[in-house]
This record gives sequence, structure tokens and C-alpha cells, in this order.
Amino acid sequence: MGPLRIQGKRAYDPPSDDDGVRVLVDRLWPRGVRKDALALDSWDKDVAPSTDLRNALHHEGLPYEEFVRRYRSELETPSGRDALAALRARGDGAVLTLVTATKPIERSAVPVLVEMLPESPQGHP
Repeated sequence: MGPLRIQGKRAYDPPSDDDGVRVLVDRLWPRGVRKDALALDSWDKDVAPSTDLRNALHHEGLPYEEFVRRYRSELETPSGRDALAALRARGDGAVLTLVTATKPIERSAVPVLVEMLPESPQGHP
């Protein structure tokens, strides 16, 4: 089993054969998308930014760098570490595609998760 390859994709882009395990990492379901259209393996709300943090970024003008700092802090709590470990386990050494409705994806939770998933401990439950 090789290293886990993690990538991001927008919920509005069609799934592809090389997506591997597809996980929605948003707390809210993407607007206007049918459940069967996403071809998801799971929906991990627990790894998504808190509602307050998401609102601060999207509705209150929180700078992205501050969002990243606060989101990393959320993910460094015990429940955040558990959510990261569960997400990593879903990839099982193959390809893990993190799906989000956020546009642009570069200013979403996905880059933070891509950066932090390799940092989460392998043996964590």
C-alpha cells in the first residue's frame, strides 16, 4: 500500500474514475446538488469548520489567513484529531478526494485538510 494521495474537488464538478474515495467535507449540503449526483462514499461533517467559523469567513469578511489559523486550532482539539484520523482512515492508502461546495476551493477548508491529514497520527482511533 502506497502513500495516501489527497486531492480536492468542487461538488459541482463531475466525479471521475480517479477520485478514489470521495468525502464531502462541508457542514452543509451543496446547494442545488442531488444526493446521488455527488457519488460520495461519506459525508464527514465533523471535520468541517464550525458553523461560526464558516460564517465568519463567508459572511463577515474574516481574512483567509485568520480562518486557517482558527480552523487548524479546531482540528487540533481531541474531537478534531479524531475527525482527521477517521477521514484519513477512509482513504486507506489510496486516493482520497475531499469534496466541497466552496468557491474558490483554494480558499476553503480543503487546503488546510490536505496539509494536516498527513500530520495526524497513523495509529489514532
